[in-house]
Amino acid sequence: MKMILTARLSLITVFVACLLGNSSARNIRDVNGVALDFNGAPRSKCPASAHEGNQPADRVDTSLKLRQLRSEMVRVTSVQGPPLDGYIVTSDDAHQSETVAPRDARREFITGFFGSFGEAVITLDKAVFWTDGRYHIQADQQLSCDWTLMKLGNENVATLSEWLAHEFGSDSKETRIGADPTLIPAFVWENWQYDLLNTSVKLVAVRNNLIDTIWQVGRPPYNANPAFVLEDEYAGRPWQEKIQSVRREMEVAGADALVVTALDEIAWLFNIRGYDIPDTPVLRSYALVALGSIHLYVPERKLRKSFHVHLKTYDCFHADCVRIHNYTSIWHDLRTMAQVWDTVWLPAPCGYSRGASREIYASIPAMRRLVRPSPIIDMRAVKNPIEIHGMEQAHIRDAVAMCDFLAYTEDQIMLGTQGWDELQIARFANEVRYEQNNTMGISFPTIVGYGPHAALPHYEPANTTSIIVGTESTLVIDSGGQYKDGTTDVTRTLHYGEPTMEQKTAYTRVLIGSIQLASLIFPANLRTDQLDAFARQPLWAAGLDYQHGTGHGVGHFLSVHESPISVSYDTSGTSDMECSAVRLQPGFFLSNEPGYYKEGEFGVRLENVLKVVEFNNTGSSGERKFLKFEDVTLVPYEPKLIDLELLVPSHRRWLNAYNERIRKVIGAELKTQRRIKGYNWMMSKTRRIPEGRSGSSSSALPHYSFLITLTVYYVFLDRTDPWKLCS
Repeated sequence: MKMILTARLSLITVFVACLLGNSSARNIRDVNGVALDFNGAPRSKCPASAHEGNQPADRVDTSLKLRQLRSEMVRVTSVQGPPLDGYIVTSDDAHQSETVAPRDARREFITGFFGSFGEAVITLDKAVFWTDGRYHIQADQQLSCDWTLMKLGNENVATLSEWLAHEFGSDSKETRIGADPTLIPAFVWENWQYDLLNTSVKLVAVRNNLIDTIWQVGRPPYNANPAFVLEDEYAGRPWQEKIQSVRREMEVAGADALVVTALDEIAWLFNIRGYDIPDTPVLRSYALVALGSIHLYVPERKLRKSFHVHLKTYDCFHADCVRIHNYTSIWHDLRTMAQVWDTVWLPAPCGYSRGASREIYASIPAMRRLVRPSPIIDMRAVKNPIEIHGMEQAHIRDAVAMCDFLAYTEDQIMLGTQGWDELQIARFANEVRYEQNNTMGISFPTIVGYGPHAALPHYEPANTTSIIVGTESTLVIDSGGQYKDGTTDVTRTLHYGEPTMEQKTAYTRVLIGSIQLASLIFPANLRTDQLDAFARQPLWAAGLDYQHGTGHGVGHFLSVHESPISVSYDTSGTSDMECSAVRLQPGFFLSNEPGYYKEGEFGVRLENVLKVVEFNNTGSSGERKFLKFEDVTLVPYEPKLIDLELLVPSHRRWLNAYNERIRKVIGAELKTQRRIKGYNWMMSKTRRIPEGRSGSSSSALPHYSFLITLTVYYVFLDRTDPWKLCS
């Protein structure tokens, strides 16, 4: 009932805001007069002089690099213009990839922070870094005391552009802030320009990247391994059919050409894969798809003869063959070809796809730009029947590897074998996957965190931070594999001793959230942001939450984070409103990963990959389409961490059915591969539990599914979107 009352109060708040005007409604900070935080969060072990010799093990001293960068900022030959007052470094490469090649890790080089997201501003006397809730603790540990840390997601934290306006807004002279336009997404650049429009701050395009200028020693080269062809038996569709589908979308949109800059889109479109991004099988390239020609820009040394045969590049003169060009020729050809094209489709941001760079946009005259999310995103998200079958088979083999790995790891920990720290467990997890058919490596760096490290959602063990795994706290293992027929992503939380009641309660609440989302049957017009509440409700009921999304799309032998799917109720920070809340379709694959993190003590996360399927609603007239989920991840949970008193009968039935599938499907494969240790471990973790309530414990979680559904229906569905009442 409290949730419904809260929803009604939210509606009342919006109505009042509507009376005050739209702009006031959306800018609560102005209404409440709350001052923004420009000074950043308190830093642990800072200043360094007061904690000499007692700094975090993975903290990186970047003071010398900052001095070198500041020297370049005022050097006219480096800037190729007047000196700069500041320089922006983001996490991007030239293709706006979520994960970048080691050679392109410029933000990591200058900050020492190696998480996947962050933005830095370096002025002549300050260094400021922004990151989101996944990395608040990690960034505090890794950034030296030279840096001010801005924790995005916390209340009233100034954004990068707000900080610049505040820092230099009172200056009478023009302030020049430089950035590399080949790396910055166009929408980010435009947002910064808009925010700084009435200030003295000018955003300056510096094409001579200043990080590259100072990063001369120890910079790794690009991967030299050649690209390879993904056969149709795995891809499910020939690339020519995909090109035809893209051209149909172009004709509907009235576009003469489509610029493709995202590496995973190019890999999917042409049925090719590569080694240019760690753990993501893509090839560094650009593509131009016109109605009468196809152009691929790639380093020539990356191509084998089979690649040319596959794309029909030899004697290529017609519309359905691919013309190969040098990678850097894209900049000349864009400006040249745009003179004969009336409309050029440029990719806008969508989910994990950040759209094209500012430099790509600047290469096309504004009157000829058609700015929309790439049509490839939606095509790729709906897996074809062969891809669906491949994903299912990949997850079966991956579950076999996980059961074998977890069984052996548990034995070593319980026996007290020396050397079994976080790093050793991560290495072993990676090795076991290589024993499976069609394996192509891991899908992301393996996360293994014990005790306080388990409270860091994206902690990666290193030589300087790895600790021995003991029996007092939880161990979070988040790992995945790349197979030629699919991509996997699974997280399990273990305990090798006797868990505390607090640990069991946290684990069980997270498990219940996962079950509630996985067992959901829902109308097809429900948005992904609305799904989030079902996974979070057991934690919300205790006043708890987690600062990351509940789910993301998963690719087919591609990116483990795939657009457009994102399951998160908080879309306030997204500018891609077209993709921030999508409607699911049969053939989508997405993760389900609620968690709980108690800083400095322990963490819990459970992650399965779900497949979206149609629900055969035989009990109704069939006027409305319904969907449901099927778990393709089949790895046991940890029984000793489950408080059965918190499970209602529906949760118990789901868990028993899930364990029965594991015993039937994974058990058979474990026996086929003669992995007896893994088989015995799996059987011990999937024992049936009573489906009736064993007692009337006052601590049992009430079943709020009906109330959540009612709240979602009244507050979130499109036809009752409260913000639309203002228009």
